[in-house]
Formats: sequence, structure tokens, C-alpha cells
Amino acid sequence: MEVKRDILWRVYLCFIGMVVFAFLVIGKALYIQQAEGAYWRSKSDSLHTKIINLDADRGTIYSEDGSMLSTSIPYFNIYIDFGAEGLRDKNGKRFREHLDSLSYSLAGLFQDKSADGYKKLLQAGYRKKDRYFLLKKNIDFEQYKQLREFPLVRLGRNKSGFIAEVKSRRLNPFGMLANRTIGLARENAQNVGLERTYDSLLKGETGKRLVRFIAGGVAVPVEGYEVEPENGKDLITTLDVNIQDIAQQALLKMMIENEAVNGTCIVMEVATGKIKAIANLGKRGEGEYWEDLNYAIRASEPGSTFKLATMLAVLEDGKANLGSQVNLENGVWQVNRRTVYDSERHKRTNVSLQQAFELSSNVGMAKMVMQHYNGNPEKFIGHLKRLRLHEVSGIDLVGETQPIIKTPKSKTWSATSLPWMSFGYEVLVSPLQTLMLYNAVANNGKMMRPYLVQEVQQDGRTIWNREPEVMVESICKETTLKQLKTSLEGVVLNGTAKSLSTPYYSIAGKTGTALVANGSRGYADHIYQSSFAGYFPADNPRYSCIVVIKNKPFAAKYYGGTVAGPVFREIADKLFALEAQQIPVQTVSLPKPDSSKFRYAGANEKMKTVMQTLSLPYKDSAAQTDWAVLEADENYRSVVKALDAKSSGQMPDLKGMGLRDALFLLEERKLKVQVKGKGKVISQSLAPGSMIQPKQTITIELN
Repeated sequence: MEVKRDILWRVYLCFIGMVVFAFLVIGKALYIQQAEGAYWRSKSDSLHTKIINLDADRGTIYSEDGSMLSTSIPYFNIYIDFGAEGLRDKNGKRFREHLDSLSYSLAGLFQDKSADGYKKLLQAGYRKKDRYFLLKKNIDFEQYKQLREFPLVRLGRNKSGFIAEVKSRRLNPFGMLANRTIGLARENAQNVGLERTYDSLLKGETGKRLVRFIAGGVAVPVEGYEVEPENGKDLITTLDVNIQDIAQQALLKMMIENEAVNGTCIVMEVATGKIKAIANLGKRGEGEYWEDLNYAIRASEPGSTFKLATMLAVLEDGKANLGSQVNLENGVWQVNRRTVYDSERHKRTNVSLQQAFELSSNVGMAKMVMQHYNGNPEKFIGHLKRLRLHEVSGIDLVGETQPIIKTPKSKTWSATSLPWMSFGYEVLVSPLQTLMLYNAVANNGKMMRPYLVQEVQQDGRTIWNREPEVMVESICKETTLKQLKTSLEGVVLNGTAKSLSTPYYSIAGKTGTALVANGSRGYADHIYQSSFAGYFPADNPRYSCIVVIKNKPFAAKYYGGTVAGPVFREIADKLFALEAQQIPVQTVSLPKPDSSKFRYAGANEKMKTVMQTLSLPYKDSAAQTDWAVLEADENYRSVVKALDAKSSGQMPDLKGMGLRDALFLLEERKLKVQVKGKGKVISQSLAPGSMIQPKQTITIELN
């Protein structure tokens, strides 16, 4: 019994010891979790590191004259760390002292809640100890500057808990102007236009930074472990803002008047192939139009503008000349059990080939092709291929659709394919491809590749420059070319476009009216596509232009000469007037500027960074201002002075400032900006220090 009792005693003692030890472990765990939890969590955070990406500034897209077409502007998301030590110190004394004044200031700035509403919002976040409380999204720089001066916020991040997350937003300053061609850099959607084509150049190189997380989840950079981002490159396009505005407004006016479905207009510089304007409008809603698709590079049946290619083939092969006779059969002709109709009814029979072209006769073109190429359609198709109508133009835009030129080997080839192709049916080409052909005629037979970007710059230096590219040295013989020019001029003087003629300058071109299918309904809805392609002045062509408009079903007005033609004429009139205004001015000798005197303006910190990086001595008189001026004093020493740009109702002095900084300041003040030249600002239409109003127009001239 003694032995048994001794064993039991020892077992009980061990059990009691284990229970006591378990209670000690549990107690210590609770103590660490509750009493020392914040301390050990901060220790854990301090051991946590992560590599984060540093976004580069996206490059800017400019027009040929230096106007910004697409650029990035900063905006801010404001968060509050309600767990910040400085905010909760002394049981939240600092937070309570500033709560009323901060709520009043926020209500006055954002004007979306009352002061009491903001007070309740802040109190709720404080009670929850929210470490990343979203206060406001997408505020602009002007609002952010005012916010930094508010009670509590001005004490700094550690004491106030306020965190500003900086992002950038892509902006097209000219709104709808060439919007689809320029495109937009989007975060959650596929880019379009030049933003997509040149994305790799515009976005730059993302940087890397190693950060260590300390208490509260705050990230602190680890010194020596950083790769700086490389900012994106800038694009200089061939677009001209004035020409683009003229083309877009002329197209929009006609589309509204005729309640059209969609339309496009392209203006090309004849000698180079530069696209000076490209407008694309589609209808959405009741009478509202927007640049929804790039119709300029989408293939469709071109209609009668295609007859120029037919004329080239017939004349080039010597099958006929402009005086050759063709019977138009009163505008109705049957071929292989199908009937060819002339779109504009007439009672003409025997006419010359030139007259048939001027009348835009489908019968005339179909007869000529059937007579000379019915036994060898490949020869006719060979001319179309030499004109590059079977392949994409190669313009620097993603999304160009593949054209279709049928051959006898095509599955859809029929006994009537050849005559229908002669007047622009059973083929698919884009408006841009059609314009390339007309531009080649204007350019004495030389076909140019169209392009939109002519230069790539990095930090103001040109790193790539595009030269005009010849696609086809000569599209035809010189004798053929002369006959084609005569035919195109005759359309405007005597034919379907004679309403477009003007005594001030000559126009050459061709109308087009094509009946287009409406899905499963076929041609029952009588939807017509109106077009006009040509160039001006005809005797010394400067610009070529095409207008293509798809009309609504059963439109009262649908002929190319009455729908697309007036748009072409309005564009030509305004461009001719602009050219006439550019009268040479007599040059005068100007005194050589004093190179020892200089003035540069811009962001204060960036200006000082440049001076320090280049080891250039300077005197700092700018203190902690956002904007500063670097100029020479009376002893020719560099001095950084403060630039007064705080008051939103007063005009700052922009002289010496780059375009981006100048636009940033002016758009902050909600001014409408007109820019002349490129480089640094040398003059401004509103005097420095003058009072300004929102939506007031200012013109700045660059050197």
C-alpha cells in the first residue's frame, strides 16, 4: 500500500505541475497578445520588405505645331491612418482639438457635405482605428495644395495620419478633336489609336524600389536599393490642330443636317503623305456624335470613287482615250442576266469616255471593262494590285482592316464580278486607301505612304525622325496621268460635282454614291454611302482630301455631290484662305541677344535638382515655394527666386517656362489656352499680376 500511495502521490504532483505550467503558458500568451501586441507586431513589420514598382511619367503626344494632343496630369487620393501614433497620442487629444476646424475646412473645399457630416465621418473612422481610411478620391493639384494647409493636416503625416496617393490621368486637351486617332491610355481597357501603336515608347521604363514596412504598415525606402523609372518619350505627330478643327466641324455640320449614321474625313499633304487631319464621327443617342470608331481605316465598298482606278487601267493599257465613244444605253444595261443602273437617271447614249466619267456612269465603266478585260480579268486586277489596293496602307495605327480585291480564283467570283468591280462594288477598300490613289495622281504619279508620327523626342532631344516614304514611284505613264487629271477636273467643271466649282481656285475630284447592305435586311432600307475624293488647288495641289458619310435609311439627300461634296468644299475654302493669309513678311535685323542674361521658370525642387546635378553654383532665394524662377542678377550670378503663383485669381508670369508647366498653371485657373510655337514661353496675352476669370482665353507664344 505504501508503494501504491507513493506512486499515486508522484502522479498527482506531475499532473498538478503540468496544469500549472499550462496556465502559465496561456497567461504569457495572453499577456503578449494584449499588452505587448503592438510592440511585437511592429517588430514583425520591420522585418518585412518588398520590392514595389515606380511608375514612369507617360510621354506627351504633340501636334506638328507643338500643341498638346494627349498628356498626363496628376491627381490625388487622400487617405487617413487613424492608427497613427501622433493622432492617438494622449488618448486622441490632437485629433479632438482639430476635429471641428478640420471638418469646417473640408466642407468649404469639397462642398459635398456639411461640416457636421465630415465631423461624423472622421469620428467613425477614428473609432474603427481604420489604417487606410479613404477620405476623397481624384482631387486636383489645386485642391491638394489647399488641403495641405488645413488644421491637423499641416502638422505632417506622422501627427495627422493624412496620406496622399499620387496618380496620373491621361487628358486630351482638345476633347473630341482627333480623339479616336490619338486614343487614350486607359487603366482597365485596351488602348486605341497612337496611344496603343506607340505604347512601348510612351509608357517608358518602370522603376523598382525596395521598401521596409515599419509599425502601422508604413513603407520606408531602403537606401541604395532603387532603380529610377525612365520617363516615356514624346511623339510629334503630323496633325495640324487648325486643319483638324476645320475638317471635324465641316463633317459634323453635314452629319447633323443629314442625320447621318457615321462619317470620316481625311486631309493629306500631297507631297509627303503626312496626315494633317483625320475625323471619325459616329452617331450615338439622339443627334449626338462622337469619335467612336476609326472609319478611315475600315474597308467598305467605295462606290464611284473607285472609277478612277478603272479609268487608269483602260487608259494605261491603251484600250481607249478620253475621246473614245461609249453607249450609256440611257443609264440601264443588262449584262449576264443582271442589270447595271446609273445612280443619277439620264437619257444619254453615245458619249465620250471623259463624259461618261464626269456623269459617273456605272454603265460606261462596266461596258469598258467587259469589252477589254472580260477574256482576261487578271490583267485588270493586276492594275488594282499595282495601286496597292489589295493590301493595307501601313499607316501607324493598329486596327486597319484588310481590303478585299476579288480574283477569278475567289470563291465568290461570278460572271458579274468584273463589271461590278469597275464601279466600286464587290471590292472592299478603306477611305484611306482610296485617298492614297487620288493623292498619287495629285503628286504626279508618286504614291506616298501615309503616316501620323514624324518625330520621337526624349527630354527635348530628337531620337528618331521619319522621312516621307515613296510606295510606288509612278502609278502610270505620264500620258495616262494627264488624262486622269483632266477627267478629275472635268467632274467639277462639267459633271456630278459642278456645284463645288469656285472662281478663286481649281478643284479636281470624283463623287461617289454607293448602296450599302444593312445586315440581314440587305439593301431594302436604301442606305447610301456618299463620298467625295479629290485635291486642291488642281493646278498646284497642296492637299488631298476624302469625305465618306453613311446616311440614314431612306435619306432624302444621299448623292456624293450633295452630301460629301459640300464638306470637301468647306474644308478646301478654309484651307485656301489660310494659305492666302501666309504672306511673306520682310525680315529685319535684330540685335544679338545678351547670352549672359537668362530666365527659366518651373517647379522649384526640380530646378534646384538640375543645378545640383550639374554642379552649377546658385543662390537660393526661393525658400519652400512650389514654383521658382532661375535668372541672372546684376553680377551675372544664378539666383533662384520665388515665383508668385499661389493666387488662382491672378495671372502668374510664365516667361521662361516650358509648355507643360505653363499649361498646368493655366488649366489650374480654368483658362482656355492658345499656343503658338514651341520651346519656352516668351510672351503672354494676359499681363502678369492681372486679375483673371475662369474660361478666359490666353495666348502664349513660345520661342
